[in-house]
Amino acid sequence: EVLTLLVLVYPLLQGLAVQLHSALTGSYVPGTHSIAFVNCLNEQIARDIARDGHASPAPLLRAIMDKRLAACVNILPKSSALYFWKGELEESTEILLLVKTRTSKIGELSNYVRSIHPFEIPDIVSLPIEQGNPLYLRWIEENVPRD
Repeated sequence: EVLTLLVLVYPLLQGLAVQLHSALTGSYVPGTHSIAFVNCLNEQIARDIARDGHASPAPLLRAIMDKRLAACVNILPKSSALYFWKGELEESTEILLLVKTRTSKIGELSNYVRSIHPFEIPDIVSLPIEQGNPLYLRWIEENVPRD
């Protein structure tokens, strides 16, 4: 029983130890921040998602920023995408948003984007940031409020 309890509690204790070490030393805890990737049909929809939150002229990019779900959103130029949709091979041109945020905000960001994105199944994925410029990571921390 004790061994089972230790196995179950170990990840929690390890996480707490890493956070305590980070707080005492000022070091970065890998995975504290993430980059989310969001594909959009065109630049206007991309800007809409990042700004105002309506999938009509110019709201998505600002909406993410206005809601403080990200410290920064990059809009990358057109790229070609090949994918299967409803059993058929499709090809389209898309715009990619790179959303830099706290990992703890990924769920809220994803829910929000899904609620306003015009795609039936929006392409939203994220990766944790393991390392980076400490000053930049601190800047993300300062610009995206905690939950």
